[in-house]
Amino acid sequence: MDAVRAPVPRRRSAAVRSPVTVIGECVADAFTDAARSGPGELALRVHPGGGPANTAVALARLGTPVRFRGRLSGDVFGRLFRGQLAGSGVDLGGCVAAAEPSTLAVAELDEQGRAAYSFHAEGTADWQWTAAELAAVPADGSVCVHTGSLALARDPGGPAIEEYLAAAAATATVSVDPNVRPLLVDPAVYRERLPRWCERADLLRLSSDDLAVLYPQWSAAEACDRFHEAGAPLVVVTLGAEGALASLRGERIAVEAEPVAVADTVGAGDAFTAGLLHDLGGRGLLGGRLDALTVPEVAAACRFAARVAALTCAVHGPNPPWADRI
Repeated sequence: MDAVRAPVPRRRSAAVRSPVTVIGECVADAFTDAARSGPGELALRVHPGGGPANTAVALARLGTPVRFRGRLSGDVFGRLFRGQLAGSGVDLGGCVAAAEPSTLAVAELDEQGRAAYSFHAEGTADWQWTAAELAAVPADGSVCVHTGSLALARDPGGPAIEEYLAAAAATATVSVDPNVRPLLVDPAVYRERLPRWCERADLLRLSSDDLAVLYPQWSAAEACDRFHEAGAPLVVVTLGAEGALASLRGERIAVEAEPVAVADTVGAGDAFTAGLLHDLGGRGLLGGRLDALTVPEVAAACRFAARVAALTCAVHGPNPPWADRI
């Protein structure tokens, strides 16, 4: 049974930011590099990635205190992840030193800068969460717990994270990004679990690409209505170059994308989520079911998030901006 939510706190002071806990995977994003490839060989550029890790990095660079809960391997990629996260100011005290290898994704970009991935992810560190590992470092003091992506969708760790969310929802705003990856998880698994995620989530952020895989018959507006019915008060569908559609309990907000010369779109959705949470946290609105949230505040937060996403698209790889660039 899900934990009963405590009474929702009113707006907190924005003078001192409260921490956000992010749970999920780190993935080594390896991009093909034709310029450095020779006959009979393929050169790769490797960036630290993974949706939840990207969101944690973006939040920390914006100035939100972040605790990342990941299972980090001791291999060369695990060391790369630790350097990126710690160098961006993310607290890694709750991470597990995993014996399994890191997850690797090989990406090829199309002419619009969108990535198509092949994954090397069987038996890797990110999906092996146990309830005991998650309980070892509680989210005490965090006003928001953000998760999603493969760590939430894959077994055996996904159900353990769901139970963690059920407990955290008593005091923290819960944010979920499904980040659908049909090459690794059957879309039917997402469709089966999404109703449970919506029951636990206060904020559900997904992309139009996610919708196209899971519910091609739904418009973005219809998707918002369906996810509200399942329990999520705030739903945001990012639409790439067309901006985003946000819905607060059925009230719609259309947000334009910021114009930018696109290097690639890797990590843009994760950066958008970080910008949204950072702005809401700065207004003292995180820490409950978003009952105090208004439509104008959602619009302002989405505009800020669109700016963060645009700056991420302007550079190669999942490399979100620091606060002084906003």
